[in-house]
Parts: sequence; C-alpha cells; structure tokens
Amino acid sequence: MPTQHTIALVTGASRGLGRNAALHLARQGVDVIITYHAQRAEAEAVAAEITGLGRRAAVLQLDSAQVASFAPFAGQLRTVLAGWGREQFDFLVNNAGIGLMAPFADTSEAMFDQLMNIHFKGVFFLTQTLLPLIADGGRIVNISSGLTRFSMPGMSAYAAMKGAVEVLTRYLAKELGARRIAVNTLAPGAIATDFGGGDVRDNPHVQQYLAAQTALGRVGEPDDIGPMIAALLSDSHRWVNGQRVEVSGGIYL
Repeated sequence: MPTQHTIALVTGASRGLGRNAALHLARQGVDVIITYHAQRAEAEAVAAEITGLGRRAAVLQLDSAQVASFAPFAGQLRTVLAGWGREQFDFLVNNAGIGLMAPFADTSEAMFDQLMNIHFKGVFFLTQTLLPLIADGGRIVNISSGLTRFSMPGMSAYAAMKGAVEVLTRYLAKELGARRIAVNTLAPGAIATDFGGGDVRDNPHVQQYLAAQTALGRVGEPDDIGPMIAALLSDSHRWVNGQRVEVSGGIYL
C-alpha cells in the first residue's frame, strides 16, 4: 500500500478516464493533484470527491498543447507540494487528450498539429519539465490506445501520436531506470465516455458493433480503466516496466 504522503499528478482529470483514475488512486490512499484545461468546476468537483475519500486534492490548470506554459505550471506544482510538506511527487499519469476523427485524405495540418501538440509533444516535454519533481523510485503511466494495435478509418493521426508515445515509454523506462522510475503505457480499448464526441457512450449502433468485436461482449467503462492505472502505479506492480498494457476486454482478437 502507498505511504501516507504518496502523491500522484493526473493530467486531464476533470472527467472520463483521468477522473476515474484519480478517484481510484485516492481509494488506495494516494493524495492527488489533478489538472484541467477549461472545466474548472468539473475539476473542483473531482477534488471534492477525493477529499471526501479522506485524501488531499489540488486542482491546477494546464494546457497540454502549450509547451511554454510547462515551466510556470511546474512552479505552481512546487507551491502545492510545499504546502503538503513535499518537494517532489511520486506518480505521473499523462492522460490529457482530445479525440479528432478524420479520414487520412482529409486530415489537415492544423488537426495533425493539434493532436501532436497534445498527445505527443506535450507528453514529451511535460514529462521532461517535471523530471526534477518526480521522486526517485516513482512511476509514470502514459495513456495510449488500442488503436495502435488495430486500425479504424478516421483515426490515423490520433493513433500515430499514440504510437509515438508507446515508443517514448520504452525509452523513458530505459533512461530513467537509474533513478528507479518505472514507465509503462496503458492502452484502453473502446470506452463509454464523452471522448471524441461520445459515440461509444451515446450511440447504440456503435456500442452494438464494438461489443460484437469484443471477446467479453461489451464496450468498456471508465471503471474498467481507472483501477488498472492505479494498479500499475501500486507497489504490487513495481516490476512492470517499459510495457504496453492493453485493457480492452479483448477487442479485435
């Protein structure tokens, strides 16, 4: 079990998988700092749930697409940590993201750049910026997608960014090994959230199709993912490193 003062930072935790992961970490006894892009009220509601579970919570605004904002963000993070009697935190979950869908032939440079800035460049440089604040022996989980293993038309740019994150994960695991920082990728399958317009959650035809392609016969829920993120960060998974762990119910086997 985590010690009393274990601290996690979860990006994009005002909703969806980030919210679920933050709450499961709190249930494991972890204090959680969550980031949001625009929905502060939703983020504050998640923080209230965390404190209701008996853990400390803090909320910070972060635009994952703006690398220039990362140094000031790190300064704000230092202030929060100091208030909690710490100079570093233990777990980083790179979860923030958006879903943009377009056929390859219709994907604009602007769409490509937006996806790259959030899903790859942002992950790369935010992690780099926060390295001095991550405690030795800590852990990082990068969120990818089942779409790096199977292909669905319209997701080429998004999946390519997630593929880059998976390669980055292996390099981070190698280069941060001297500090005993384990780095893994978690790749969800189709999950019923508002991500990408909420089709998996709200469209029964999409749900039926995806459920038929999944060995366990349904689409995923946030509660299928949050516990696995928390598990990868727990001491029970301390020897898992540099791995891609797909949590998809067995879709497209």
